[in-house]
Amino acid sequence: MTPPKPKTKTSTKMRTSVLSASVTTVFLLAGSVAGGMYLVGRWSDPGPGPVASVSSAAASPAPGPPAPVVTSEEPEVDLDAELAAAVAPLAGDSGVSVAVLDSAVGAGAVYGNGTYATASIVKVDILAALLLRAQDQERELTAYERSRSVTMIENSDNDAATALLRTIGGTTGLDAANSRFGLVGTTAAAAWGLTRTTAADQLVLLKTVFGTHSKLTEDSRAYLQGLMRNVAADQHWGVSAAGSDWALKNGWMPRSATGLWDINSIGRVKSNGHTYLVAVLSTGQQTMATGIERVESVAKAAVGVLDGAR
Repeated sequence: MTPPKPKTKTSTKMRTSVLSASVTTVFLLAGSVAGGMYLVGRWSDPGPGPVASVSSAAASPAPGPPAPVVTSEEPEVDLDAELAAAVAPLAGDSGVSVAVLDSAVGAGAVYGNGTYATASIVKVDILAALLLRAQDQERELTAYERSRSVTMIENSDNDAATALLRTIGGTTGLDAANSRFGLVGTTAAAAWGLTRTTAADQLVLLKTVFGTHSKLTEDSRAYLQGLMRNVAADQHWGVSAAGSDWALKNGWMPRSATGLWDINSIGRVKSNGHTYLVAVLSTGQQTMATGIERVESVAKAAVGVLDGAR
């Protein structure tokens, strides 16, 4: 725009249980000397039929030799800490925040909790709000709305963004849609590039666009995803550096007061057979080129942390 082979434990911020449809695994835990928990055994559901009871560690043992106890001292991994260790050295003297999620298993992490100006990544938010509005009205987008949506996302056209922000009811309409999407740290601005947001909120927005538990219908999500896969060639940078089969939207904005750049990138990438949602926000970049390089290195580091945690 010109205007974390060890078992992992995700952070408390983004912990998700992964359930199997056919096998249920129960872990029996005991307290360690340090007060933590360690794996002492597991039991798996054999499938349909009678289920044997599982006795507690305090129960009397059955006659005969005691059964061996399987212990594990595999380390727990704090993904937020791993992400911080990977990203902090890359930030330099600029402001950087990143959020990343393995969309299949729900493992994720966030580095940084500050708010940043969106620049053009807000255009994804504006289109999501427009699609939600059309759903509420039980209608398709008009030809005009589709035309404006294409140029807004694929070409990052600013006039189209201004027009569609007006269509959804301005800042009031965008804030209302974001409340429904679950964005709790985003505040719309009439000068839409100055909308304030967090990396964690942008991850929520990406889940709205790419996840199945969404306020947007399958058709609406497919439409927006398609545009994000087809951005103009000069915008093939950002989170796309972290994997393949990407879909993204970037934002770039020089600040008149400082001469420094805000460089942001949000989207979906695939790496080593997993699909990741990634949002990188930054401010205080010396140039657009150095800002892009930093955002790409942060995106690759974030995906690398989750790749390495499996």
